[in-house]
Order: sequence, then C-alpha cells, then structure tokens
Amino acid sequence: MAVSISSALLLLLNMAGALLAPRAPPGPASVAGDGGDGDVDFFFFPFLVLYKSGRVQRFMGTDTVPASTDPATGVASRDVVIDAAAGLAVRLYLPSLPANVTVPLVVFYHGGAFVTESAFSPTYHRYLNALVSKARVLAVSVEYHLAPEHRLPTAYDDAWVALRWVIGNARSGGAEPWLSRHADLSRLFLAGDSAGGNIAHNMAMRAGREGLDGGAAAIRGVALLDPYFWGKRPVPSETRDEAVRRWREQTWSFVSAGHFGIDDPVINPVAMARSEWRRLPCERVLVTVAGLDELSARGRAYVQALRASGWRGEEQLYETPGEGHVYFLTKPESEKAAKEMEVIVEFINGGQVTSI
Repeated sequence: MAVSISSALLLLLNMAGALLAPRAPPGPASVAGDGGDGDVDFFFFPFLVLYKSGRVQRFMGTDTVPASTDPATGVASRDVVIDAAAGLAVRLYLPSLPANVTVPLVVFYHGGAFVTESAFSPTYHRYLNALVSKARVLAVSVEYHLAPEHRLPTAYDDAWVALRWVIGNARSGGAEPWLSRHADLSRLFLAGDSAGGNIAHNMAMRAGREGLDGGAAAIRGVALLDPYFWGKRPVPSETRDEAVRRWREQTWSFVSAGHFGIDDPVINPVAMARSEWRRLPCERVLVTVAGLDELSARGRAYVQALRASGWRGEEQLYETPGEGHVYFLTKPESEKAAKEMEVIVEFINGGQVTSI
C-alpha cells in the first residue's frame, strides 16, 4: 500500500532531521506510516521501517541488476538457484580464462546491516566485477535472506549452506561447470564487507568447529572489510556515548530477535576465549578499517585479540585514514579505494602490502 504524499513528506523531513541533529537515531514515533499500516514498530535509520502490521519499507539497497558480461572488465556473471524451496541463490563471477585453467575461489558475503542490499545489487555487482578482474579469481556472491523478515541466524544458515554448495560443486565432476572447471579449492577465501564481514568470520569459525567437506576442503584466508562487530563494553578508542551504544544494541537485537546477546561471540568475537580463536581454520586473515568509521575500533581490537590468542596464522590490519564505513563502495573510483583493492588482491594472491 502506497503512503500518502503528506506521510512520505513527513518521513523525508524526519530522516533529514535525524541526519542533521541527533547522534542517536530517532525512535518509532518520529516516522509517520500509512494509516493502513498502523503504528511503526521499529525505525532502523536509515535503512527501513518495520510497521506493526508487519510491512517492511526499505529506503535503500533494493535495486538489482541482471547477470551479464561486463564490457569494462570482460568478467562474466551468472545466477544459480541452489535451493529453490528455500529461495537461496548465488551470483558467480568468472574472468576470461582459457579452458581448464584454475584460479583462487572467493566466497563473498555482501553488507547492509543484515537488513538491506543484495548479491544482485548494482553496488556489489560493480565491486565484484572489479575484484574478479583485478585478482583473477572466481567469485561466488551469496544472496542470503534479510531481517526483519528472516532474522538471525537465518543469514548465517544460508551462508553455510551456500559455502557447502560451493565446495561440493568445485570438486572435479561437480554439477556447476564454472566451479568444477575453474575453481582451485586449495586457494579458497571467504570475504565480506560490514555485515558480510561478520558473516565471513562466523563461517570460518563454524568451519573450524565442524570442518568442511569432511576435512577435504580448507580455507586459505579470510578478508573482513570494515566488519560489523560490537559489544557491551567499549574497546580502546571506541565511542562511549551511551545513546549511540544503546542504539547499536537495539539494532542488533532487532536483526537477531534476541537469539544472540550483544556479547555473543557472533557479534563480539573480541570476547572469545583464546582457545576459541585458535579454532580459526585458515592461514591468513585480513581486516580493513576506515579511520572515520565508528566500527573501526572494533576491527582493530579483532586483530589484537587474534594476535594475542596464540593462533598460528598471519594477520594483517589495513587502515584507510579520513574515510567512513565501506567508502570503497561509495567512492569506487577514488585513489584510496584503488589502494585498498590492491591490498585485497595482494592478500588473495599471496603478497603483503604495508598499511599506510
């Protein structure tokens, strides 16, 4: 049901006011809904409104683009439904390759606070085309279900099913030809930005607990790009503003429906015991943070906790000063975004780049 002009105008005014004035986002009373929807249940600024009627109104991250061959990079993409009943699909990206040449395999989880965006969005389609072209990898971008229609742990479960499907099809003789012919399972990487970085971390931890493909597959590396982590107590240099911290807890409770507290390891891995960190089943971890990002302190703390745990792999922290959260998606042509892309490419292909 469409909102009235006056309701839409009031909503835009409230969103603009929230941007300009409060540090903590506005409460439900500050958003006007359609009379047919009734009152607002939760306003997850700036992403969406959940009405008490159950209707969800998203303000961003809903556009999609079809799979294609990208004229700028030559990267081809195609969509595959891996579980029709569950509505689970992936988008595969393949650079131009000779027959039977294998390349590293990247399983990618998009961001969007667990509530918006898509593996099929123009933002991530553009980013994956660039990554695949520059790193010469085969990428699988996972279309997981979003909250609030599907609250956590649904996204985690979807991500795990997709990862297992990728590995099963990347074996010789697998049903998906791009994967079976071109994916090098000995060079398997998990990656994601923001909420997707959270998912990538949790998939790696689950692989450490449960194994992958009966132990036949192993994760070479994990790349967490401006990852979404939080916790009850501030880590060094993290905001102590009570309103901001309360809002972070409220939004986490919203996407997880109370299944995971704010200090559960899925959102606060910094609180994990050292023995749990040592379960991380990969050789290398890259964490990127942006200097102006409110989540950056938690990303630094992640690397520090990993280093202190006795984990035997190699960790790398890369920080971009003067930029905000996932700036590389909103400013893909910038010099800093290009530099960060170089870091990710070097990470996947085995090199190291010194942080600026």
